Amino acid sequence: MPRLEPFTALRYDPSVPLDEVVAPPYDVVGPEERAKLASRHRANSIHVELPVEDALSGLDRYRTAARLLSSWVEEGLLRRDEAPSMYPYRMTGPSGGTTTGIIGALACEPRDGGVVPHEQTIRKDIGDRLNLLRACHANLSPIWGLSLTEGLTKAYEPLGPPGRTATDDSGTVHQLWVIDDPAAIESISQGVAQAPVVIADGHHRYETAVAYQAERRSARDGAPGDYDLVMALVVELSEAQLSVGAVHRVLSRVPPGIELLQVMGRWFDCELAGDVAEDLAGELVRSGTLALVTRGGTWALTPRPEAYRVAGSNLDSSLVALALDEVTGVIPTFSYDWRDAVRAVTGGDADATLLLRPVTVAQISNWAHERRRMPPKSTHFHPKPRTGMVFRPVVG
Repeated sequence: MPRLEPFTALRYDPSVPLDEVVAPPYDVVGPEERAKLASRHRANSIHVELPVEDALSGLDRYRTAARLLSSWVEEGLLRRDEAPSMYPYRMTGPSGGTTTGIIGALACEPRDGGVVPHEQTIRKDIGDRLNLLRACHANLSPIWGLSLTEGLTKAYEPLGPPGRTATDDSGTVHQLWVIDDPAAIESISQGVAQAPVVIADGHHRYETAVAYQAERRSARDGAPGDYDLVMALVVELSEAQLSVGAVHRVLSRVPPGIELLQVMGRWFDCELAGDVAEDLAGELVRSGTLALVTRGGTWALTPRPEAYRVAGSNLDSSLVALALDEVTGVIPTFSYDWRDAVRAVTGGDADATLLLRPVTVAQISNWAHERRRMPPKSTHFHPKPRTGMVFRPVVG
């Protein structure tokens, strides 16, 4: 079963404005946003989470990040907590929805252990994150795990005002508390240990932690250490705690002579809903309709029984893959915003878009209990925890 432990964190000194130093996870930050974040404060966490090389000193990007992190500690911008702790963390979106979890150190488990991958991942080199971990000796941002322990939130429900608060550019409020009472920590650990933890976000960072664990154990004759764990935000898998968005498929390079509507028609009943219009697409999304948008029109798609049978799944990501697998050369990219996905078609940047429906919490729970991985890019959990709320040193 999964093991969650306290750790002695590095956190920004109260004199540092938290709004100016937190950042999104590295893999959702583009060049323009990175530059904007970097300009807010010389100690903005993006400087170490997504570093650049220092041409003046000749340091590569990883050694630059390590030097910066060390200098922030020396200057007192970052301070180490006095005792091993766990950290209740709440995200409140602009609409008022909340996600409350607990940040701790999650043990790296074998593949058949208590930490379960949530979905298949698109192959990506973990060398970048591994080099950063080697240089900085720290977990800079938490992975996101979903606990199957029912009622776990009660074990770490925050009491009193938060220790630190930050508001991101979307208007989401991020609040952090500290639990250093050994009895309370033990209660949380026991709760997490009752059921598997499913990785919701951060699969590649988890794989990086596992690789680093193997590397350090080999170098230290199998001795245990901080490298056996990785910083994680653990959230109870429940409707009350999660906001799950859809991941739409934007299609380019459809081969000449291929009629997408005909291809989709093998697996779906296709009903013309109207022309290509953003307001129509919005109506279909809000009504929970799977849809195909091309320059020639917008179609509502109803999966046929044989599609569910052949796919062996009731997920939209599995169902549309049946059709896309038949179109050689098509390039799907992914969009979390249906408006951007539709505009890619109307603006001529894409041939078509498939507007998918969000995966439900019940589907996530069922697949997790069956220890099945969803197809890549099936879910989009939001809002995202901020880098910079907590850093976890990894000694050894």
